[in-house]
Amino acid sequence: MLEIMPDWLLSWFSDDSLEMIDYLTNGKHLTWYASVRYTLFAAVLSALFAIGFGLIGAALKQSGFFLFRWIGNFYTAIVRGIPDILFILFFPLAIEQGVEYFIARSKCTAEQIATSVNWPPCEAAQWFLTTNDYLLMACLSLGLVYGAFVANVIYGALQAVPKGQLEAASAYGFNQKQIFWKFKIRQMWAYALPGLSNIWMLLIKATAFLSLLQVTDIVYWAGLLGTANYFPSAGMVHPNWNFQYYFVLFVFYILLTMVSEKFFNMLQAKASRGMSVVER
Repeated sequence: MLEIMPDWLLSWFSDDSLEMIDYLTNGKHLTWYASVRYTLFAAVLSALFAIGFGLIGAALKQSGFFLFRWIGNFYTAIVRGIPDILFILFFPLAIEQGVEYFIARSKCTAEQIATSVNWPPCEAAQWFLTTNDYLLMACLSLGLVYGAFVANVIYGALQAVPKGQLEAASAYGFNQKQIFWKFKIRQMWAYALPGLSNIWMLLIKATAFLSLLQVTDIVYWAGLLGTANYFPSAGMVHPNWNFQYYFVLFVFYILLTMVSEKFFNMLQAKASRGMSVVER
């Protein structure tokens, strides 16, 4: 970084400051800054998955068919009680071993399958996953978990829409499809957004688990860079700085939360426009 800075700018800094700038702009730190994309991508994609699963779950909970309604209630009741970390660890592992099982059935001999104490039973059945593969499965896992919360929020918001307004729309000649989309769904978002904003905040926090799946996100790099670095030829580069690096993460998540709050307030104002029944 110092190589590309002009001399007049370098003259503004002391030697200690230049040394710190050089340290904070080395290759590992630039990789740490770039890893923010994994956190943001995981949060957005997980939210999209959660909304998709939530809409399906809410539809099932409202179904007139008993089996569908039971599935929706089971999904929202059971999944919400399972810790996020278990889903993030179990779901990718289950997919990975499931795929390797079917590969092993076609690539490994019966003797290898029966006698091997390792998994997979032969090298040909090994399925190597990339960072993007683990990231996608982590997003799907988070989407499943928080989709159950979203389903409950959307279901409650649909029930909160005043029935008198729906009856009034019917009296004005709107058919059931128009009533559902133009009135019920339109007003549902105003009731659902406060709950959805809370789920988004929880989901942002859950992205810190990405490092458990070998995804080199900001949490992974903070732990790596904060550890004391010692090289016999150069001596101690810096002592244990875990507090400083995790404090940076602390500030980062606070700023992300503040931006999210502003965004949801804007959405809430737009969704509540013309609705006197929603207290702001």
